[in-house]
Amino acid sequence: MHFTGDDLFSNITFLVREKDRIGLVGKNGAGKTTLLRLICQLENPHKGEVIVPEEVTIGYLPQEKELKSQHTILEEALLAFEEVKAMEKQIHSTQQQISGRTDYDSMDYHRLLEKLSFLNERLVLFGAHSMEGDAEQILTGLGFEHEDMTRLMPEFSNGWQMRVELAKILLKRPSLLLLDEPTNHLDIESIQWLESFLQTYYGAVMVVSHDRAFLDNVTKRTIEISQGKIYDYKGSYTDYIEKRSQRIETQSAAYENQQKEVKDIERFIERFRYKSTKAKQVQSRIKLLEKMDEIVVDEMDMKGIHFKFPPAPHSGKITVETKGLSKSYGDLHVIKDLDVLITRGERIAFVGRNGEGKSTLAKIITGVLDYEGELKFGHQIEIGYYAQNQHDMLDMEKTVFQTLDDVAVGDIRTRLKGILGAFMFSGEAIDKKVKVLSGGEKARLSLAKMLLHPTNLLVLDEPTNHLDMQSKDILKSALLQFEGTMLIVSHDRDFLQGLTNKVYEFRKPQIKEYLGDIYDFLQARELARLQDLETPATKGTMSSEKETSASKQNWEKKKLLEKEKRRIEKEIEKTESEIQSSENTLLKMDEQLSDPDGHAQALFDQKWYQNYNAVKEKLTLLMKQWEEKHALLEVTEEEIKRVIMSGA
Repeated sequence: MHFTGDDLFSNITFLVREKDRIGLVGKNGAGKTTLLRLICQLENPHKGEVIVPEEVTIGYLPQEKELKSQHTILEEALLAFEEVKAMEKQIHSTQQQISGRTDYDSMDYHRLLEKLSFLNERLVLFGAHSMEGDAEQILTGLGFEHEDMTRLMPEFSNGWQMRVELAKILLKRPSLLLLDEPTNHLDIESIQWLESFLQTYYGAVMVVSHDRAFLDNVTKRTIEISQGKIYDYKGSYTDYIEKRSQRIETQSAAYENQQKEVKDIERFIERFRYKSTKAKQVQSRIKLLEKMDEIVVDEMDMKGIHFKFPPAPHSGKITVETKGLSKSYGDLHVIKDLDVLITRGERIAFVGRNGEGKSTLAKIITGVLDYEGELKFGHQIEIGYYAQNQHDMLDMEKTVFQTLDDVAVGDIRTRLKGILGAFMFSGEAIDKKVKVLSGGEKARLSLAKMLLHPTNLLVLDEPTNHLDMQSKDILKSALLQFEGTMLIVSHDRDFLQGLTNKVYEFRKPQIKEYLGDIYDFLQARELARLQDLETPATKGTMSSEKETSASKQNWEKKKLLEKEKRRIEKEIEKTESEIQSSENTLLKMDEQLSDPDGHAQALFDQKWYQNYNAVKEKLTLLMKQWEEKHALLEVTEEEIKRVIMSGA
């Protein structure tokens, strides 16, 4: 496939197997979306072919789609079953053809039988008798409430309507799911539900995503597009990163060997070019050079944003305090009687389902929305705000340079081009109007704008939207070095991990506080879900029916907890095995250091020392994980004992 004369792909070949879980990766513009469109035959390759067997069906979710439905949410989801009606007609037609034939041994007769069998299997797979129930189940998993089912599509934002499009594709149960950035419009709970759905999906899945945790939890194979070629790796995204690094090292060594060989040949040609006795050998080496395939090293794409936040101005101990804070839209209470105290240096993640009030509180704190109740800021608080919707915060008619120049004051005005350069705006790009920028470019410009004024309270609403993985890593690194207070609305677990020390979970109209980072919160929520299964005993004498119900609930809870205990024990066993392996590796390396000959060799080998330090760091991390899992095991065992005692 090529555009404007350049090859996007060149002679690529790969096979998607029946139950593959594939992550499709590559830098921006590498051709990931184009490859998905080629597979589902929305575009045709300029050379080669895409072969899709007749019985294979494909479901494709694009990043964005123009939606104009006037149906209710449930009605729109049920459109996924139009194929069921067509299938039922095909079954009826095939049955009629079979009943009218007597050539029982012919190939045509056997083909009709096979077709009928395939159609009946597909009909069962679609769940033709439970269509409405299946539709509600998937819509609920993707975050819709029961009362939403009868609401009209236009009442919801484009993001929520895209969830319905995803539900329709999942309900169709195609042989191959092609999902282009499916987590863009989902919150953490919906992402986790989608992960569970895809892990047990009967068919194949190919997904493009910038969510590292999502890719690690879903995919078991990674296909990378790089410089017109593809590289196929067995393993998740994290496995791929490690193996890619090894591949580049191998390529670099092969490239250096080839360059040495080329120089040797060129020296020979130059030395003997004019000697008639060596003419034959010279011509032979010239042909050898012409036939040689040049080795290309796939350099890591280092083009990305690069910055750090200005030092945070000194402020008082209290950053934000609210008392009785409320926000309503008519009869809808988004936030009600909220009392919070945020102190200097706290790093808080706002999590919860979309529409529960995360962005609302962020906008109230930054002065974008009005409210009822009391909101107070501490001494000398300076706020930096990154809005989820860039269109609300940027003037579409200004140029990139004007956007910064109009708000910059003092000496920083002389450094605007340098700041824009750090965010990948240079040359003619600084004269582009904001309205022609891509989503990623607007995100980078908004981040650049935040650097113009030193702040000690950062409020970031979905800052990783539109950023690729490298840019997200750079932003996270800058935030880790920021010394002020941070409030971050995000559903990206990998980005949040280790970045925050407190989590506010929004469940309209209440907000619950958890200590720790995002994974501490998710563990606590998992235990809370198990505890929710227990029904408190009612006062007075219970009827035998209620006693039976309580016993059943206790039994179910005990079963769930025991399953959780077995899972944790398996993880501990696996971690212990990895610890043993790392300790053995470290022991051998220590022996090499203690040996005079080995020590001398290691002393001058930088790569050896890098490997040695990597093994030590891995061992430290494994020991920490082992301790955390044992702590979780103890909590689970205590919970099992409590359930047994309450049952007794």
